Amino acid sequence: METFATYLIYIHATLGSIAFIAGFIAIITKKGGNAHKKSGIVFYYTMLFSAVSALVIAVLPKHENPFLFTIGLFSSYFIITGYRALRFKKSNISLTLDKIISAFMLLTGIVMILYPLILNGKINIVLTVFGTIGIIFATRDLMLFKNANKLRKSWLKLHIGKMLGGYISAVTAFIVVNQFIPGIAGWLIPSVFGVAYMNYWFWKLNKKLI
Repeated sequence: METFATYLIYIHATLGSIAFIAGFIAIITKKGGNAHKKSGIVFYYTMLFSAVSALVIAVLPKHENPFLFTIGLFSSYFIITGYRALRFKKSNISLTLDKIISAFMLLTGIVMILYPLILNGKINIVLTVFGTIGIIFATRDLMLFKNANKLRKSWLKLHIGKMLGGYISAVTAFIVVNQFIPGIAGWLIPSVFGVAYMNYWFWKLNKKLI
């Protein structure tokens, strides 16, 4: 089991590193361009498998890590929904799976906030912040799914926001694992800068629509 865990950690780290680089290329290249699309596909698949491996590692004996499990869940949610958002520009698509994913994220966010309170009688700042973010995104998704016209108009914002959310998760994991920034700051600083950049893109998109 320990040998399996070791190999899985190497695979996870390798895929995560590739995703880190591919995601950066997708961010800095022209949106919709060939380089953006190809690097985005590489980012999606490497990040997805890296996130899934993180979920497995985090529950293995002697490797239990609720924070790694949290990052794995968030990464999976953001990149899967970010990739699926590309479908929303089309009409008459099935949203059943999208609703299930968002409902699961909503429930997960609630559990992340309440679990430390029930177990230890106090809140966990990191889990509370990430849980709240998950609840906000999932709730917004579920509300958008009720309005097909608005959903179709919002596909690009959803795609950019979710994929950036997945990249923020990757950067957060990279910083925390390598202890580049100690303590809670390492968990929260990537989100602060990432959300700021996300809002910059939302501002650009809103400006085009005016």
